[in-house]
Amino acid sequence: MYPLKTVHPSVPPFHPPSHFKFSSESHFSHEPFPHTGCSVFDYGDLTFEDVPRADWNTSWSVACAVHQVAKAVCRVIRDGHTCVTLGGDHSLALGSVFGHSLAQQNPAVIWVDAHADVNTPLTSRTGNLHGQPVAFLLHELQDKIPSLSGFSWLSPCLSARDIVYIGLRDVDPAEHSKRSIHLSFDIDAFDPSLAPATGTPVPGGLTLREGLYIAEELHNSGALSALDLVEVNPRLGSDPNAADVTLDLAMDVILSCLGKVREGMHTKGYRLPCPSTEEREEGEVQA
Repeated sequence: MYPLKTVHPSVPPFHPPSHFKFSSESHFSHEPFPHTGCSVFDYGDLTFEDVPRADWNTSWSVACAVHQVAKAVCRVIRDGHTCVTLGGDHSLALGSVFGHSLAQQNPAVIWVDAHADVNTPLTSRTGNLHGQPVAFLLHELQDKIPSLSGFSWLSPCLSARDIVYIGLRDVDPAEHSKRSIHLSFDIDAFDPSLAPATGTPVPGGLTLREGLYIAEELHNSGALSALDLVEVNPRLGSDPNAADVTLDLAMDVILSCLGKVREGMHTKGYRLPCPSTEEREEGEVQA
Protein backbone atom coordinates (compact mmCIF):
# COMPACT_ATOMS: atom_id res chain seq x y z
CA MET A 1 0.00 0.00 0.00
CA TYR A 2 1.42 3.37 -1.01
CA PRO A 3 0.51 6.46 1.01
CA LEU A 4 -2.13 8.37 -0.90
CA LYS A 5 -3.98 11.46 0.22
CA THR A 6 -6.84 13.02 -1.69
CA VAL A 7 -8.07 15.52 0.85
CA HIS A 8 -7.10 18.78 2.46
CA PRO A 9 -5.86 18.11 6.02
CA SER A 10 -9.06 19.49 7.52
CA VAL A 11 -11.67 19.81 4.77
CA PRO A 12 -12.50 17.29 2.03
CA PRO A 13 -12.49 19.06 -1.35
CA PHE A 14 -15.01 16.76 -3.03
CA HIS A 15 -18.36 18.48 -2.66
CA PRO A 16 -21.19 18.29 -5.19
CA PRO A 17 -21.32 21.24 -7.61
CA SER A 18 -24.49 22.41 -5.87
CA HIS A 19 -22.37 23.09 -2.79
CA PHE A 20 -20.41 25.62 -4.84
CA LYS A 21 -23.72 27.17 -5.96
CA PHE A 22 -22.67 26.57 -9.56
CA SER A 23 -26.08 24.97 -10.10
CA SER A 24 -28.02 27.80 -8.52
CA GLU A 25 -29.81 30.56 -10.36
CA SER A 26 -26.96 32.95 -9.58
CA HIS A 27 -24.42 30.88 -11.51
CA PHE A 28 -25.82 28.14 -13.75
CA SER A 29 -29.24 27.75 -15.29
CA HIS A 30 -30.73 25.79 -18.13
CA GLU A 31 -31.15 28.98 -20.14
CA PRO A 32 -28.41 29.95 -22.59
CA PHE A 33 -25.37 31.33 -20.84
CA PRO A 34 -25.37 35.12 -21.03
CA HIS A 35 -23.34 36.44 -23.97
CA THR A 36 -22.33 32.95 -25.17
CA GLY A 37 -25.36 31.51 -26.97
CA CYS A 38 -24.70 28.23 -25.11
CA SER A 39 -27.31 26.12 -23.38
CA VAL A 40 -26.71 23.90 -20.36
CA PHE A 41 -27.32 20.16 -20.59
CA ASP A 42 -27.03 19.06 -16.98
CA TYR A 43 -26.05 15.40 -16.73
CA GLY A 44 -26.40 15.59 -12.96
CA ASP A 45 -24.00 15.10 -10.09
CA LEU A 46 -22.12 11.84 -9.83
CA THR A 47 -22.84 9.83 -6.72
CA PHE A 48 -20.13 7.83 -5.02
CA GLU A 49 -20.20 4.96 -2.60
CA ASP A 50 -19.78 6.09 0.98
CA VAL A 51 -16.24 5.37 2.11
CA PRO A 52 -15.22 5.31 5.78
CA ARG A 53 -12.94 8.22 6.65
CA ALA A 54 -10.14 5.77 7.40
CA ASP A 55 -10.25 4.64 3.75
CA TRP A 56 -10.25 8.10 2.15
CA ASN A 57 -6.55 7.81 1.39
CA THR A 58 -6.68 4.41 -0.29
CA SER A 59 -6.08 4.03 -4.01
CA TRP A 60 -9.19 1.88 -4.37
CA SER A 61 -11.60 4.60 -3.21
CA VAL A 62 -10.00 7.19 -5.50
CA ALA A 63 -9.92 4.81 -8.45
CA CYS A 64 -13.62 4.02 -8.16
CA ALA A 65 -14.54 7.71 -8.07
CA VAL A 66 -12.41 8.83 -11.03
CA HIS A 67 -13.53 5.80 -13.05
CA GLN A 68 -17.08 7.13 -12.79
CA VAL A 69 -15.82 10.54 -13.92
CA ALA A 70 -14.12 8.95 -16.95
CA LYS A 71 -17.29 7.19 -18.09
CA ALA A 72 -19.41 10.31 -17.59
CA VAL A 73 -17.03 12.59 -19.52
CA CYS A 74 -16.80 10.09 -22.37
CA ARG A 75 -20.60 9.96 -22.65
CA VAL A 76 -21.02 13.75 -22.68
CA ILE A 77 -18.42 14.28 -25.41
CA ARG A 78 -19.78 11.42 -27.52
CA ASP A 79 -23.18 13.10 -27.26
CA GLY A 80 -21.65 16.07 -29.07
CA HIS A 81 -21.31 18.49 -26.15
CA THR A 82 -18.41 20.39 -24.66
CA CYS A 83 -17.94 18.78 -21.26
CA VAL A 84 -17.52 21.00 -18.20
CA THR A 85 -16.49 19.00 -15.13
CA LEU A 86 -16.58 20.70 -11.74
CA GLY A 87 -14.50 19.35 -8.86
CA GLY A 88 -13.11 18.47 -6.52
CA ASP A 89 -9.30 18.22 -6.35
CA HIS A 90 -7.12 17.75 -9.42
CA SER A 91 -7.07 13.95 -9.14
CA LEU A 92 -10.42 14.35 -10.91
CA ALA A 93 -8.43 14.82 -14.14
CA LEU A 94 -7.31 11.19 -14.01
CA GLY A 95 -10.85 10.35 -15.03
CA SER A 96 -11.78 13.38 -17.13
CA VAL A 97 -8.70 13.27 -19.39
CA PHE A 98 -8.92 9.51 -19.80
CA GLY A 99 -12.64 9.73 -20.60
CA HIS A 100 -11.94 12.47 -23.14
CA SER A 101 -9.35 10.26 -24.82
CA LEU A 102 -11.93 7.46 -25.13
CA ALA A 103 -14.37 9.77 -26.88
CA GLN A 104 -11.84 11.64 -29.05
CA GLN A 105 -8.49 10.05 -29.66
CA ASN A 106 -5.26 11.90 -28.98
CA PRO A 107 -6.50 15.09 -27.28
CA ALA A 108 -4.06 17.89 -26.54
CA VAL A 109 -4.09 18.80 -22.85
CA ILE A 110 -3.51 22.30 -21.50
CA TRP A 111 -2.75 22.14 -17.80
CA VAL A 112 -3.28 25.47 -16.05
CA ASP A 113 -2.07 25.07 -12.51
CA ALA A 114 0.39 26.31 -9.94
CA HIS A 115 1.76 22.75 -9.77
CA ALA A 116 3.06 20.28 -12.37
CA ASP A 117 1.09 17.38 -10.81
CA VAL A 118 3.57 14.89 -12.25
CA ASN A 119 4.77 13.19 -9.06
CA THR A 120 4.46 9.42 -8.81
CA PRO A 121 3.46 7.43 -5.72
CA LEU A 122 7.18 6.74 -5.24
CA THR A 123 8.38 10.35 -5.52
CA SER A 124 5.57 12.25 -3.81
CA ARG A 125 6.64 13.70 -0.46
CA THR A 126 3.04 14.26 0.67
CA GLY A 127 1.22 11.30 -0.86
CA ASN A 128 -1.39 13.65 -2.30
CA LEU A 129 -2.88 11.98 -5.36
CA HIS A 130 -3.98 15.36 -6.71
CA GLY A 131 -0.25 16.03 -7.22
CA GLN A 132 0.14 12.91 -9.39
CA PRO A 133 -2.53 12.69 -12.13
CA VAL A 134 -0.25 13.67 -15.04
CA ALA A 135 2.20 10.91 -14.16
CA PHE A 136 -0.56 8.29 -14.34
CA LEU A 137 -1.65 9.57 -17.78
CA LEU A 138 1.78 9.76 -19.47
CA HIS A 139 3.16 6.86 -21.52
CA GLU A 140 6.71 7.90 -20.67
CA LEU A 141 6.22 7.38 -16.92
CA GLN A 142 4.41 4.06 -16.84
CA ASP A 143 7.46 2.14 -15.68
CA LYS A 144 7.60 4.52 -12.70
CA ILE A 145 4.03 3.83 -11.54
CA PRO A 146 3.55 0.90 -9.14
CA SER A 147 0.49 -1.31 -9.40
CA LEU A 148 -2.28 0.24 -7.32
CA SER A 149 -5.56 -1.33 -6.26
CA GLY A 150 -8.54 -0.26 -8.36
CA PHE A 151 -6.68 1.29 -11.30
CA SER A 152 -6.70 -1.68 -13.70
CA TRP A 153 -9.15 0.22 -15.96
CA LEU A 154 -6.71 3.12 -16.44
CA SER A 155 -4.08 3.08 -19.17
CA PRO A 156 -1.78 5.92 -20.31
CA CYS A 157 -3.38 8.10 -22.95
CA LEU A 158 -0.90 10.97 -23.32
CA SER A 159 2.66 11.48 -24.44
CA ALA A 160 4.79 14.30 -23.14
CA ARG A 161 4.31 16.17 -26.41
CA ASP A 162 0.53 16.12 -25.85
CA ILE A 163 0.52 18.35 -22.78
CA VAL A 164 1.48 21.97 -22.23
CA TYR A 165 1.70 23.71 -18.89
CA ILE A 166 0.60 27.30 -18.45
CA GLY A 167 1.58 29.12 -15.31
CA LEU A 168 2.44 32.80 -15.41
CA ARG A 169 3.39 34.06 -18.86
CA ASP A 170 4.62 31.14 -21.00
CA VAL A 171 1.52 30.77 -23.16
CA ASP A 172 1.65 28.73 -26.35
CA PRO A 173 -0.86 29.78 -29.02
CA ALA A 174 -3.63 27.18 -29.13
CA GLU A 175 -5.66 28.66 -31.95
CA HIS A 176 -3.67 26.74 -34.59
CA SER A 177 -4.28 23.35 -33.02
CA LYS A 178 -6.12 20.83 -35.20
CA ARG A 179 -6.56 18.40 -32.34
CA SER A 180 -9.32 18.48 -29.78
CA ILE A 181 -8.22 20.31 -26.65
CA HIS A 182 -8.81 19.37 -23.02
CA LEU A 183 -8.34 22.26 -20.57
CA SER A 184 -7.68 21.20 -16.99
CA PHE A 185 -7.81 24.37 -14.91
CA ASP A 186 -6.88 24.43 -11.23
CA ILE A 187 -8.13 27.62 -9.60
CA ASP A 188 -4.89 27.85 -7.60
CA ALA A 189 -3.13 28.85 -10.82
CA PHE A 190 -4.46 32.32 -10.01
CA ASP A 191 -2.76 34.46 -7.41
CA PRO A 192 -4.24 33.77 -3.95
CA SER A 193 -5.40 37.37 -3.75
CA LEU A 194 -7.84 36.54 -6.57
CA ALA A 195 -8.75 32.97 -5.58
CA PRO A 196 -8.35 32.63 -1.81
CA ALA A 197 -10.84 29.77 -1.28
CA THR A 198 -8.64 26.87 -2.39
CA GLY A 199 -6.60 24.24 -0.60
CA THR A 200 -3.01 24.79 -1.77
CA PRO A 201 -2.55 28.46 -2.74
CA VAL A 202 0.84 29.57 -4.04
CA PRO A 203 1.85 33.26 -4.20
CA GLY A 204 2.72 34.83 -7.55
CA GLY A 205 0.02 33.22 -9.68
CA LEU A 206 -1.87 34.28 -12.78
CA THR A 207 -3.47 37.69 -12.93
CA LEU A 208 -7.13 38.02 -13.86
CA ARG A 209 -6.16 39.29 -17.30
CA GLU A 210 -3.81 36.35 -17.94
CA GLY A 211 -6.27 33.71 -16.80
CA LEU A 212 -9.17 35.03 -18.84
CA TYR A 213 -6.92 35.52 -21.88
CA ILE A 214 -6.11 31.80 -21.81
CA ALA A 215 -9.80 30.92 -21.64
CA GLU A 216 -10.77 33.35 -24.41
CA GLU A 217 -8.06 32.16 -26.79
CA LEU A 218 -9.03 28.55 -26.24
CA HIS A 219 -12.62 29.41 -27.14
CA ASN A 220 -11.39 31.20 -30.26
CA SER A 221 -9.44 28.09 -31.28
CA GLY A 222 -12.72 26.25 -31.87
CA ALA A 223 -11.04 23.07 -30.63
CA LEU A 224 -11.97 23.07 -26.94
CA SER A 225 -13.85 19.85 -26.23
CA ALA A 226 -13.58 19.47 -22.47
CA LEU A 227 -12.92 21.65 -19.45
CA ASP A 228 -12.12 20.76 -15.84
CA LEU A 229 -12.47 23.47 -13.19
CA VAL A 230 -11.09 22.16 -9.91
CA GLU A 231 -9.91 23.01 -6.38
CA VAL A 232 -12.64 25.57 -5.63
CA ASN A 233 -13.50 25.04 -1.98
CA PRO A 234 -15.71 27.69 -0.35
CA ARG A 235 -15.14 26.20 3.11
CA LEU A 236 -11.49 27.23 2.93
CA GLY A 237 -12.29 30.91 2.48
CA SER A 238 -11.37 33.07 5.46
CA ASP A 239 -14.78 34.74 5.22
CA PRO A 240 -17.88 34.60 2.98
CA ASN A 241 -16.41 37.22 0.66
CA ALA A 242 -13.33 35.05 0.00
CA ALA A 243 -15.60 32.20 -1.07
CA ASP A 244 -17.73 34.47 -3.26
CA VAL A 245 -14.81 36.04 -5.13
CA THR A 246 -13.32 32.60 -5.82
CA LEU A 247 -16.66 31.28 -7.10
CA ASP A 248 -17.14 34.35 -9.30
CA LEU A 249 -13.63 33.95 -10.73
CA ALA A 250 -14.25 30.27 -11.51
CA MET A 251 -17.48 31.22 -13.26
CA ASP A 252 -15.66 33.88 -15.31
CA VAL A 253 -13.15 31.28 -16.50
CA ILE A 254 -15.91 28.87 -17.54
CA LEU A 255 -17.94 31.54 -19.35
CA SER A 256 -14.84 32.85 -21.15
CA CYS A 257 -14.07 29.32 -22.35
CA LEU A 258 -17.61 29.18 -23.74
CA GLY A 259 -17.48 32.50 -25.57
CA LYS A 260 -18.21 35.33 -23.16
CA VAL A 261 -16.43 38.50 -24.25
CA ARG A 262 -15.04 40.98 -21.74
CA GLU A 263 -16.35 44.53 -21.82
CA GLY A 264 -14.32 46.60 -24.26
CA MET A 265 -13.42 43.56 -26.40
CA HIS A 266 -15.04 42.24 -29.55
CA THR A 267 -15.73 38.79 -30.86
CA LYS A 268 -13.29 37.18 -33.28
CA GLY A 269 -13.69 38.57 -36.79
CA TYR A 270 -15.23 41.85 -35.66
CA ARG A 271 -14.91 44.67 -38.20
CA LEU A 272 -15.47 48.36 -37.60
CA PRO A 273 -18.83 49.23 -39.22
CA CYS A 274 -18.84 51.61 -42.19
CA PRO A 275 -21.53 54.20 -42.83
CA SER A 276 -24.02 53.41 -45.57
CA THR A 277 -24.22 55.43 -48.77
CA GLU A 278 -27.36 57.14 -47.47
CA GLU A 279 -25.64 58.11 -44.24
CA ARG A 280 -22.67 59.55 -46.17
CA GLU A 281 -24.93 61.59 -48.44
CA GLU A 282 -26.93 62.86 -45.46
CA GLY A 283 -23.73 63.97 -43.76
CA GLU A 284 -22.53 65.79 -46.87
CA VAL A 285 -25.85 67.65 -47.16
CA GLN A 286 -25.70 68.73 -43.52
CA ALA A 287 -22.10 69.90 -43.97
